[in-house]
Amino acid sequence: MVLPKLINVAGTEQDSITNGPGLRYVLFVQGCPHHCVGCHNPQTHRFGAGVNRTVEDIYREIRSNPLQTGVTFSGGEPFCQAGPLAELARMLKRDGYDIIVYTGFRFEYLADSPDPGIHDLLELADVIVDGKFVLERRDILLKFRGSDNQRILDVKRSLAEHAPVPVAEEDW
Repeated sequence: MVLPKLINVAGTEQDSITNGPGLRYVLFVQGCPHHCVGCHNPQTHRFGAGVNRTVEDIYREIRSNPLQTGVTFSGGEPFCQAGPLAELARMLKRDGYDIIVYTGFRFEYLADSPDPGIHDLLELADVIVDGKFVLERRDILLKFRGSDNQRILDVKRSLAEHAPVPVAEEDW
C-alpha cells in the first residue's frame, strides 16, 4: 500500500491578486525555520501545527475553480515540504498552471542543496520570490514582495545560467 503524500497546511486563499500576477490560488504551508521579525504570517512558523492534507485533495480544490490561472506556494517555508509540493506542482503544470514559490532561502542555497525534493520543486517553479523578509528594508510600494532585499527570479533562466536572473518588470 502506498501512503498518500501529505502537506502540512496553515491555510489557503482562493482568487488572490496579491500573491503574484493574475487570479491565483495560494497555499500557505505550516512550518518555517526563518522566524523573520515582522513576518506577515507568524502563525505559520511552528512546524506540524497545521492541518495535514493530501496532495490529491489540494489538487482537486485548486482545479474546482476554473478562473484561477496560477498557484502560489507561501508559508511558512515551502522548501521545508519540497517533496510533496513538487508532486502537487507537477500535477498543476500538466494542467497549465504557473507556479510561484515564496521562500526565505536564497536561490543560490536552494540550487546547491543536495535534497532532490528541493531540486524538483525549484525546477517546476516558474518564479520564486527569495530572501528573508527584513523589517528595516520593508517597502509597501514593492510589487509582490515585502522588503527590498527580496528578489523576484525567473527560475528557468536562473537554473540555466547558474545565477539569479530577475523577472523582467514588464512581465509582472
